[in-house]
Amino acid sequence: MKHLFHVADDDSIKRGEVTDIYYKRTRDIVAKKGLADQRVVMDMHTYSLPENYEWAVLAGIEETARLLEGLDVDVKAMEEGTIFHKYEPVLSVEGPYGEFGILESAVVGLLRQASAIATKAARCKKAAKGRTVIFFGIRALHPTITPMADRSAFIGGCDSVSGTYGAKLIGEKPVGTIPHELIILFGDQAEALKAFDEVVPEDVPRIALCDTWFDETVEALLAAKTLGKKLYGVRFDTPSTRRGDMRRIVEEARWILNLNGFEHVKIVLSSGVDEYGIAKLADVVDAFGVGTSIACAPSIDLAFDIIENKGKAVAKRGKLPGRKEVYRCTNCHHHELVPADSRVDRCPVCSGEVEGLLKPLIRGGKIVAELSKPREIRSYVLEQLDKVELRLDDSP
Repeated sequence: MKHLFHVADDDSIKRGEVTDIYYKRTRDIVAKKGLADQRVVMDMHTYSLPENYEWAVLAGIEETARLLEGLDVDVKAMEEGTIFHKYEPVLSVEGPYGEFGILESAVVGLLRQASAIATKAARCKKAAKGRTVIFFGIRALHPTITPMADRSAFIGGCDSVSGTYGAKLIGEKPVGTIPHELIILFGDQAEALKAFDEVVPEDVPRIALCDTWFDETVEALLAAKTLGKKLYGVRFDTPSTRRGDMRRIVEEARWILNLNGFEHVKIVLSSGVDEYGIAKLADVVDAFGVGTSIACAPSIDLAFDIIENKGKAVAKRGKLPGRKEVYRCTNCHHHELVPADSRVDRCPVCSGEVEGLLKPLIRGGKIVAELSKPREIRSYVLEQLDKVELRLDDSP
């Protein structure tokens, strides 16, 4: 079958055809030399995080489970949405190396990219201090992976996504306003907004895009006078080349809207915002549309390494050999990494209760964990975000 787009199909990924060549060569060598059935344990972990990051959000576990399902492996993993730190194993796979080694590139890729997007979304949501954050980033990605991005951004904390296909797969309604193209086609902001109001269902909030031709404050007031009480909000998507002091622009727009009796109109800001910009404007902006900074988030550099071979703890230098467990305090969220045969009964920081984070995901090739729905995972992430700090002292 000829593919229209340069992407791999499910079966090819499951068969290990989407891999680095050295894993294929390794598979051939161990098979030839009788090592394919040699049992190993491999851990997925990170030894570094992006600049100014102190934690990350785990995503991609459901897809990883589907990838490893049916193989002769036992898998333990942190629940999807768990906030983790450097050195901690987020996934541990035990089985004959020849059974799953060829899938290393795919496993790492699934967890790295999804976790990067979810983590950036969580940072933006934390920085927003309760304000709405919407993911607008699918245009920054190949269309075949946009559903993954929408899901990862949503479970990371975004309140909604704009992608229609991704929203459908996670059981949410897509959220968005109007593009500049609509205004340009009509040649008039007011006429375009009236048409939007006439055609689009009433349950869609009326949010006007206000930066096409004139000053943001002028277009915001024009939108408010055009739709009156129907207008939910105004969105500023001003490009960086024309932006100036964004805070001052927002404050001026708020002043003018209030002065003319439009206190109910919300202000939405998009165009190039990230967690640093959000933190500086969360007190004056009601909602943020975040695109590229989440879609193209800095990589969470997870690695997949053998930490046990034939029952003996072993690892390449710089790695921690042997099976491990991660305990988390249910009170202060402190994490403790220990050998698997050790036990932590109380938190060493506050003496609170602790819980083990690595839980059975697959036994004998069968998925045994209950895979949570996206909204459940998002709630789990938000609960944890209340217990961690986000330090944004120095903008990168």
